[in-house]
Amino acid sequence: MTILDDLTLARLHDAYLQAFADQPGPLFGRRRFQWMFTHGSPGQRQEIRVVEEDGELVGCYRLRFPEYDNTHIAWLDPLFVRPDRRGRGLGTRLLDEAAERVRVNGRSLLFVETPTEGSGARFAVAHGFTVSVAEARRTLDLRTADWAGFQRMLPQVEGYAVELWTGPTAPERLADLGAVMAGMNDAPTDASMEHAHFDTERVRAHEEQIVPGGLDCYTAMARRVSDGAPAGFTRIFLDAERQDGWALQTDTAVLRPHRGHRLGLLLKLANLLCMREREPQLERVITWNARSNAHMLAINEAMGFELLDEWNTWRLPL
Repeated sequence: MTILDDLTLARLHDAYLQAFADQPGPLFGRRRFQWMFTHGSPGQRQEIRVVEEDGELVGCYRLRFPEYDNTHIAWLDPLFVRPDRRGRGLGTRLLDEAAERVRVNGRSLLFVETPTEGSGARFAVAHGFTVSVAEARRTLDLRTADWAGFQRMLPQVEGYAVELWTGPTAPERLADLGAVMAGMNDAPTDASMEHAHFDTERVRAHEEQIVPGGLDCYTAMARRVSDGAPAGFTRIFLDAERQDGWALQTDTAVLRPHRGHRLGLLLKLANLLCMREREPQLERVITWNARSNAHMLAINEAMGFELLDEWNTWRLPL
């Protein structure tokens, strides 16, 4: 696998920007990209292969191997070839090599994500991938959003309180954050996926990577007032350097015993309003959802999120 020094990382980021220049939505800034390719995520190993031709960096893949759970899978995240070097079989050679590395690492299932249209989808189909989960990206334009309307939409949920914070989670909240993160196991996913377990140390490791990984975040957590039980959460991440105007709405979950109170809408609106107050320069929020997740889609559409594009998670048994 490739050793990535600072110069190679900078060239790799430039090649990545060229490869995905025609893709709508945000791309990773250099600081975040370099952290991903040098540190990855807690509880995951990664292997990276960079290809150079005639002194130019022309292609790359990154494999992620989960180690906490789902140790039968690997993620190809990403594989790309610079546009001026496509059509010569390099992508196929990279995929073949990546698939062999997946087998060598004892994994039997490879996943990758692409838009449903375009060269990535055609490449996936041509190489035997099938659709695992159909997804969509939606965006909310913060410059034209109905902020007064959001205030009016805030549901009054009796018996629950919302806590808001920015940045990494404080130690005293880690166990509760892990408890509500487990609610994401109910989201649509591949039938072969095991449930993820979010113990305190796993959550702590993720939180400790937020700042050095070039990110900041806004979090909202709901608690039942009567006993303090954590009930649900939502998070928005953004580039720590605030360079591109984008924010990323990530996980939202409400635990089963607490559903039916409109906590999902309350959490997302409260977190968005908090972020808007502190980050008036932000322009857009982007979010991913499985197209079968009707409940979350209804919340997003009520808030004014509009469809940007559709994606697939593809699977390839090995």
